[in-house]
Amino acid sequence: MLPLLEYSSDELEHHIREVIVSLASYFSLSDEEMKELLPSGKQAIFDNRVGWARTYLKKAGLIYSKKRGYFCITKRGLDVLSKKPDKIDVAYLSKFNEFNDFINISSNSAKVQDLSVPNEELNPEELIENTSLKLHEELASDILDTIKTNSPGFFEKLVVDVLIKMGYGGSLKDAGQAIGKSGDGGIDGIIKEDRLGLDAIYIQAKRWENTVGRPEIQRFAGALIGKQPKKGVFITTANFSKEAEEYAKDTGNIVLIDGPDLAKLMIEYDVGVSTVKTYDVKKIDQDYFEDA
Repeated sequence: MLPLLEYSSDELEHHIREVIVSLASYFSLSDEEMKELLPSGKQAIFDNRVGWARTYLKKAGLIYSKKRGYFCITKRGLDVLSKKPDKIDVAYLSKFNEFNDFINISSNSAKVQDLSVPNEELNPEELIENTSLKLHEELASDILDTIKTNSPGFFEKLVVDVLIKMGYGGSLKDAGQAIGKSGDGGIDGIIKEDRLGLDAIYIQAKRWENTVGRPEIQRFAGALIGKQPKKGVFITTANFSKEAEEYAKDTGNIVLIDGPDLAKLMIEYDVGVSTVKTYDVKKIDQDYFEDA
């Protein structure tokens, strides 16, 4: 992590592939070492380690991403380098609250763990689950960054795909015709709540950067007045303010889905993601041995 941060000290924007090549030279890796793959056979070990180094530095606030695949050093990163640390590892990064929030994926995690170091306090199944959660968190972050680089039209299509996978909207054709067609004040679209179309859900789909406040939710609620039924879903790539969440809760008929929640739904319902590798965790079948 230290040589990666030092490489970005020029405060320029760098692509991850560029950094992989530079660090391979820094560590004097041979072609054979560069080609060594993870057990899954899907990615080079060194590429994977550089990727995780970037992720850890990003989560600690030492670098940041302007666009997918690229990153720049932050003021905090420059401050760290000015102190000339001998190394940057998980223990060093634990001084930053943002990193601890990322690494401590459950309230039961008492200390920061390095993915490359076995944790004797967890059994193998727990290690798999914790690692899976970390991978999902990083995937969710990448999904959200990618959504923000696409057009508003693509975002509306994405919303349709997610709702269809969740069982709403009737047919994909019905849903596609509904989104973006209402033109009714704060309503971007209407979608069937069930396949028979007995009820409707009104949708606000906004690809925003800034926090969505109470006024936006109030306008959406106002647009629902006179609708039957008055059910609404407000989906955004941003976050909602506390006041917006409280107002939506008080209405009793508006559901809010922010960027992180949307990314999690996409992972859960396989929208915009694909499975790279699956691992089967098996246990002994006691019934089989009962008559032994």
